[in-house]
Amino acid sequence: MGILSWIIFGLIAGIIAKWIMPGKDGGGFIITVILGIIGAVVGGWISTFFGFGRVDGFNFGSFVVAVIGAIVVLWIYRKVRS
Repeated sequence: MGILSWIIFGLIAGIIAKWIMPGKDGGGFIITVILGIIGAVVGGWISTFFGFGRVDGFNFGSFVVAVIGAIVVLWIYRKVRS
């Protein structure tokens, strides 16, 4: 369930990250969703790696990690594109 939950979290986290960090990214909704999924997976991996918590399904802590990961990936994407 770990990967599946991060993909679903990523869909939602990408939208929330875009809402928190508005701007023109090029690519629209599809890129936002892909960046959200990547951010959620990266955020979950980093969280688990550094011992901040275990990814154990759908809960508030996991969702926060997914959104933070999506924001970081969106920020990096914008820096690389410009």
